[in-house]
Amino acid sequence: MRGGTTEVGNTPFNPLDRASLQMWQQGGEDNRRQIQRLLTNLPLAVEQELTPRQRQILDMRFNRGMRVSDIARELGISKSAVSRSLARTTDRLFRALRYSL
Repeated sequence: MRGGTTEVGNTPFNPLDRASLQMWQQGGEDNRRQIQRLLTNLPLAVEQELTPRQRQILDMRFNRGMRVSDIARELGISKSAVSRSLARTTDRLFRALRYSL
């Protein structure tokens, strides 16, 4: 992990830019400690909780900014399979990280 960015495969992954913005927009109190805990625990959760395919789809969607249809085309699977995988991935990460906040 470097400066809030972790490695998923060989690609830097920093999902907290969006998460931090959303928390700030909701008018919450200072959340720096929560974000730091999340940054510490997220790489472990990604590595331990997700399948290789889920990590690949997560990387394609959030690091490379690919659309669901582009991911589906590149992987040779349906758009609904990509959407289901992303939904399961975020659910698994949420369950793994919810107590670290």
